[in-house]
Amino acid sequence: MHPLIYDWNGESKPAALKPRVLLDDETLRDGLQSPSVTAPSIEQKLTILHLMDDLGIDTADIGLPGAGSHVVRDVERLAREIAGGMRIQANCAARTVIGDIEPIAAISQKVGLSIECCAFIGSSPIRQYAEGWTVDDLQRRTEEAIRFALGEGLRVMYVTEDTTRADPDTLRRLYSTAIRSGASRLCVSDTVGHATPTGAAAVVRFIASVARECGSDAGIDWHGHRDRDLAVVNTIAAIDAGATRVHGTALGIGERVGNTPMDLLLVNLVLMGYLERDLTRLGEYTAAVAESCGVAMPPNYPVLGRDAFRTATGVHAAAVIKAFRKKDPQLADAVYSSIPARLVGREQEIEVGPMSGRSNVIYWLEKRGLTPSEEIVDRIFTRAKRSSTVLTEEEIRSLLNDTQHSTINNPQ
Repeated sequence: MHPLIYDWNGESKPAALKPRVLLDDETLRDGLQSPSVTAPSIEQKLTILHLMDDLGIDTADIGLPGAGSHVVRDVERLAREIAGGMRIQANCAARTVIGDIEPIAAISQKVGLSIECCAFIGSSPIRQYAEGWTVDDLQRRTEEAIRFALGEGLRVMYVTEDTTRADPDTLRRLYSTAIRSGASRLCVSDTVGHATPTGAAAVVRFIASVARECGSDAGIDWHGHRDRDLAVVNTIAAIDAGATRVHGTALGIGERVGNTPMDLLLVNLVLMGYLERDLTRLGEYTAAVAESCGVAMPPNYPVLGRDAFRTATGVHAAAVIKAFRKKDPQLADAVYSSIPARLVGREQEIEVGPMSGRSNVIYWLEKRGLTPSEEIVDRIFTRAKRSSTVLTEEEIRSLLNDTQHSTINNPQ
């Protein structure tokens, strides 16, 4: 934070009091449930997995082997890669049925890697009614699945789907059953993006109280979706309420409008003092997922989109340019940006367009080692004012060439 910035955001809770939080990346499982993504090849999955590891992400969901042999094959390959010396740990999703858990156990034993089993089951009354389930059925399936997984040497995270729309009595019964059966983590899921920050905090505190009632120190996970575009703030609220591990996907890909964006969550957790991370490879991570999954990143996507640190507006650019001229990189990075571009390996960019001033043109030229003569500046500035968009690098260099040819052919 630049010393000239008064940070109202830090008034409520100093960084020293922020809880430690773990990250679970769901890109290679839940993220691929989007109906619009292209399934990445195993080579692309391996690249993404290594970028997760480089970013210090703690665990990765590497697939749901119960979905078929093609998933089993990829999960086994990813598990072998992790077992080969990566820091990141593995987990796999499974319905609370033995048939889904068996292939996870088989892969774990074959590869020699501890894999956490993320056993999920629907919990809300609306799901129960639609599916024809009873809570007694859900409890029985919960106990059978967890005890089988533990018998196979797997750690278990118990996941209730649609937690944020489930009633307290049902949640108490299901999570108590999971704890008694041996689950080491309890996951709260905002499956349809229903929660607000207040609701996210309330349900996490409730599940924490259930764990205490059972005498359990099970960790609590938060899994959020972005249907109301509240996923990041909900995740932070969940952390403050007691969640110790939170989930996300690169670029927020996932079913419907997607999951909590892991990239934006990382940026906010670092800026808010929850984590310390080197995020200079964050752009590589999102770019790899965008390319392999066929996802277009909007130009105005926060932090990592093309326009995140670009400006062509005269008054804004003038302030950035003045800061650059003071030879204070931190000032230049903060005067018109709440996020330091250098945090993610980028820099502030000044463009030239119809809303630009002459200072934009002068800075653009100087940045590239070109002399901003009055004639060149006038020519570029006049073209920019007649344009309906920001001038491209090629357009400006074409004007430079035209000016040079004009000077040669018409010497003073």
